[in-house]
Amino acid sequence: MDTTDIARICHEVNRVICEAFGDFSQTSWEEAPNWQKESAVNGVLTISQNPDFTPEDSHENWVLEKIYNGWTYGIVKDAERKTHPCLVPYEQLPPEQRVKDCVFLALVTQLKNS
Repeated sequence: MDTTDIARICHEVNRVICEAFGDFSQTSWEEAPNWQKESAVNGVLTISQNPDFTPEDSHENWVLEKIYNGWTYGIVKDAERKTHPCLVPYEQLPPEQRVKDCVFLALVTQLKNS
């Protein structure tokens, strides 16, 4: 399984988790914008290269990537304005957001070894 395959699976699982918590803003992998796909691929690559990563490390990597790409904290996720409410330290994330980091990490770890 290659990096893009793992990123696609992680994206789709993340979408389902979002929907379970009432957030229907995430599109399918096929409909996702390139920046979102690239972010998932980056997450997979970074975790693959850092086997001791924790969910906190994964989140911090995501935050750094977002900031590098011009995103800032905002109460509402808005791709056009590049604002996101999860651009906070891991400890400040709501539990449902922490779950996504844990699941992403677990999926990458399992799938890269299969």
